[in-house]
Amino acid sequence: MARSTGSWDESDVRIRPNKKGSRPRTKDRPAYDEAVTGRIITVDRGRYTAVVDEDTPTERIVIAARARELRRNPVVAGDLVSLVGDVSGSPDTLARLVRIQDRRTLLRRSADDTDPVERAVVANADQLVIVVAAANPEPRTGFIDRALVAAYDAGISPLLCITKADIKDPADLLANYEHLDLDVIISRTAADDASGIDARSDDGLSARLQGDAVQQLHHHLEGKVSVLVGHSGVGKSTLVNALTGSDRATGGVNAVTGRGRHTSSSALALKVLEAPSGSWIIDTPGIRSFGLAHVDPDRILQAFPDLAPGTDACERGCRHDDQAKNCGLDPWVESGQAGAAGPARLASLRRLLSSGTRTENRASAKELGAQ
Repeated sequence: MARSTGSWDESDVRIRPNKKGSRPRTKDRPAYDEAVTGRIITVDRGRYTAVVDEDTPTERIVIAARARELRRNPVVAGDLVSLVGDVSGSPDTLARLVRIQDRRTLLRRSADDTDPVERAVVANADQLVIVVAAANPEPRTGFIDRALVAAYDAGISPLLCITKADIKDPADLLANYEHLDLDVIISRTAADDASGIDARSDDGLSARLQGDAVQQLHHHLEGKVSVLVGHSGVGKSTLVNALTGSDRATGGVNAVTGRGRHTSSSALALKVLEAPSGSWIIDTPGIRSFGLAHVDPDRILQAFPDLAPGTDACERGCRHDDQAKNCGLDPWVESGQAGAAGPARLASLRRLLSSGTRTENRASAKELGAQ
């Protein structure tokens, strides 16, 4: 016989279990006071390799997995992170990465100038070493200019390193940057130089890097976290091997395309040999494009200090690109105040600004279409 409505009690009510568990939701997160700090040295398929207790007798390598609440936050080489769980570094152990600590700097790029999605490359770097070859493969001033923009935007000091200068005199390349306060190191293969340093060359054969160039670069790396960027085949891994004692794979240049073969598949941080504490090199995979969709056009101009004074004569709202009328940059360059390389530098600047304009136009069109 059915009960009357007034005779129901709690024993007659069935509670459907919550599929996501019975714990109440909360925005409060654990303090993780027991967490240890680690420096991420490489990332591989969801596993994060960190060095813990850096430069102490207990220094060790710890492998970690990212906590669920950080799944939308990119973790990159150079990041300082908080680790909990098994942080012993023993074989077959796995710690948990629970926090990304505040970054001093963040080097970013986009896939190209039309891609609004920015990609974190390296965190907490002090210096960006832009590595290009004088020849084989041919240097591209566009790549150097883009890397300089990315460095200035991130608050990182740039350094230009030119390799294979024994193949071709880099004087014409350097003329483009003579008006910039930019340190330059020139590296040659020194087969008969007694001060040379043994290293594997890009064709896999034995070679000797000119000792003076390596010593200069070593001096610039001391006490800093430096990230090396450059196209494949320019000799980045060769330099890294000479400076860190590692054995990063090296590769030659494709005879048909003139491009280097990728040999580094992921960014890797390595300690600089015989250098003070905190001296790290982060070797990055060969970069074919350095998109700047994330950089404000005004900040792009800051990477061209040889041209920037010319904008004082511009009308308000001048975009300084190919469509600009009465732009002060034209008479500035024509008068020779930007040097012999002024026209080429202005053309490079305007290519970058035009790329940014196209990105803005696409974004505006997308917004209008969504309304």
